[in-house]
Amino acid sequence: MPPPLWLAQARARCSLPSPAASAAPLSARGGADAAGRGSDQLALACPSHSGGRIHTERVAAWLSGLGLDDGDLRCGAHLPGDPAERKRLICSDESPCQVHNNCSGKHAGFLTLKRHMNAGPEYVEIDHPVQRAVRRAFEEVTGETATGWGIDGCSAPNFACTVEGLAHAMAGFARPGAGARGWAQRRLVEAMLAHPELVAGEGRACTELMRAMQGRAAVKTGAEAVFVGIVPERGLGIALKIADGGTRGAEAAITALMVHLGLLEEAHPVVQKYLTGPMRNWRGLATGELRRAEGFPS
Repeated sequence: MPPPLWLAQARARCSLPSPAASAAPLSARGGADAAGRGSDQLALACPSHSGGRIHTERVAAWLSGLGLDDGDLRCGAHLPGDPAERKRLICSDESPCQVHNNCSGKHAGFLTLKRHMNAGPEYVEIDHPVQRAVRRAFEEVTGETATGWGIDGCSAPNFACTVEGLAHAMAGFARPGAGARGWAQRRLVEAMLAHPELVAGEGRACTELMRAMQGRAAVKTGAEAVFVGIVPERGLGIALKIADGGTRGAEAAITALMVHLGLLEEAHPVVQKYLTGPMRNWRGLATGELRRAEGFPS
């Protein structure tokens, strides 16, 4: 039998600025407090959001409060995943802005930290003080030395770790210690649990799973079918990576683990949606079914 997914030694490019890499130094160094950031902005620093108005208006207001605007971001622009905002842009022939980028909240956090550190504007450069702080935080929470890094779709460096290291990091967020780091970890998890709609968006697995668990656990997706979980009541951190990069597999796996831990009832609609329900074609006909692989937790 293969080792548990969260102990597998597969390398993972993960959006660890969900909360561990970017938002933790922002909060721990006092940048968030100095800029007057509330829990909704901290939640927005941990997302891969859908680019809906609920996200873009908050990010734009965040930037404005810093005396900055869309042009100060370095994440790039793309059409949002949010259906209503995507339709509005297409029908109005309006181009998306950088605030529509799914990582714009994370980048607003970078800019807040940059300002707090009185550093230069190119905050995504690998040798920038912001990214040096991110790397230190990353290595502290994972307990690993980053063996390399790659550039994410949002242009920020992503540092390499094992899935085991990623789970170790999430466990730290589930049972934060004393001092500045523990305070920051606790605050970020509380923000995610208070604002699941800002971490992802309507119809997204992260948001729907956190709502269904009613504050008992935070979950977050990452690039190439990475998923993490933070379970404060158990002091448990979870990380998984689906080898083929398939999002549907990652969503099913994290849902199965939440059921296994007793955080979700098997009959809950969100479980049926991501784990046990039928697969339907465009006419609504059931053409297959989702089910756990043999040996997977149940």
